Amino acid sequence: MNQPLAYVHPGAKIAKNVVIEPFTTIHNNVEIGEGTWIGSNVTIMEGARIGKNCKIFPGAVISAEPQDLKFEGEDTTAEIGDNTTIRECVTINRGTKDRYRTIIGKNCLIQAYSHIAHDCIVGDNCIFSNSSTLAGHVTVGDFVVLAGMVAVHQFCTIGSHSFITGGTLVRKDVPPYIKAAREPISYVGINSVGLRRRGFDSEKIREIQNIYRVLYQKNYNNSQAIDLIETEMEATPERDEIIQFVRNSSRGIMKGYTGVY
Repeated sequence: MNQPLAYVHPGAKIAKNVVIEPFTTIHNNVEIGEGTWIGSNVTIMEGARIGKNCKIFPGAVISAEPQDLKFEGEDTTAEIGDNTTIRECVTINRGTKDRYRTIIGKNCLIQAYSHIAHDCIVGDNCIFSNSSTLAGHVTVGDFVVLAGMVAVHQFCTIGSHSFITGGTLVRKDVPPYIKAAREPISYVGINSVGLRRRGFDSEKIREIQNIYRVLYQKNYNNSQAIDLIETEMEATPERDEIIQFVRNSSRGIMKGYTGVY
């Protein structure tokens, strides 16, 4: 890491085997784990906590102050899990006094020009394609895929194993295991391809399909559908996760079935 053309603040904590390319700036109060590679022209600002074996490509800005007029300089962080890749010109803002931190999980791929705002929490194994944008206070589960130019409204929640197609505007919560698309955002089936890739068998996929048929295709309101699912379908972790997601949704879940698979 002895790179004479980079600036590393003496107060930064840099682990062994970290590679820092020329013209990168690393501020005070930064921690970087072993084996991480940081490309040229990267800016890593106060409060960054970067895990092991990450890759951060040129032009990225990590842990900049939040773009929030209510921010008053409080001590907050932006945390990036192990084995996560941050591509070119990605911006990740640190938290505010709402959550005090922004979190990106392990094994994620955040592609070029994406933006993750203050107080977002992103799970493990997520993929955000180019120019995806999360506004502040967004929560994203594990194994979520956002296609290119997806924009997510502040305070939304996106459930685990969901897939959102390119250019979609997310104004409502997106339940787990599904595909979402169109304008306004709508349910277009479950994410069966992604589920198979992650080891879900055909029986489990049919179980999830049957749950969403009740929720989105049977002309019940959400409360009626969830009560029916709870009383008539066998209790499983996936069923219970879907029930809790819908009941806990503060913004309301996205609209129902559109006739498109």
